[in-house]
Amino acid sequence: MAGAGLGASFDPERIAAIRAQLGKPVGAPGPSMPPSTGGVGAIKQLWLRAGVLIAGFVGVLYGIEGVDTAVGGRLDSAGIEPRRADGLTGVLFAPLLHHGWPHLIGNTLPVLVLGFLVLLAGIGRGLAATAIIWLVAGLGVWLTGATGSVHLGASSLVFGWLTFLISRGWFARNVAQIVLGLVVLALYGSLLWGVLPGQPGISWQGHLFGALSGLLAGWVLSGDARRSRRGDRAGTGALPR
Repeated sequence: MAGAGLGASFDPERIAAIRAQLGKPVGAPGPSMPPSTGGVGAIKQLWLRAGVLIAGFVGVLYGIEGVDTAVGGRLDSAGIEPRRADGLTGVLFAPLLHHGWPHLIGNTLPVLVLGFLVLLAGIGRGLAATAIIWLVAGLGVWLTGATGSVHLGASSLVFGWLTFLISRGWFARNVAQIVLGLVVLALYGSLLWGVLPGQPGISWQGHLFGALSGLLAGWVLSGDARRSRRGDRAGTGALPR
């Protein structure tokens, strides 16, 4: 019989109203429906995009070094020349250039690992951190490097990414990020000795300002979390008397 057995509890409009009151969107899966897999898909997409981007960047580094080898190393002159007006453009190009294949090969694994982890913070956030490190570290080298020297290499990015990953969890008070930072510190923390002067031919200024700019990026890009904490504390302190 048409409509037999359908009472008020099966009224679609009533169900929609109840779900709206509960803050559950109409059409959202109920207990008998499988949970959405959108979150897993988004994570997979982020990992894929981060992997493609950092692999592409390393491919660019190898392509540039191949061209540099073919022209007899003349591209190296485009690095940072401290306190020279025409050497300031090297801030833009220095992280893309290397003093030969051993220099590039030595940087490859840290670039792949640390760059990938930085991009997992979110593609936009990772690119913003990289831009801060790239520019601030380059300017620091230009201001403090030895007169007559030329500084180049992706090491400044490596040191910046390293300190960004170590520090951002502390700035944001995010437990998962703190754990990741501790793991990165355990694996790559020994690199931080490179911020000290002493090794001939090594741009300790690039390492030092890379590390400092990574801390700056971690602080700047955790601003939302820090403001949220201040708001939470203000709300907690404003209890009725």
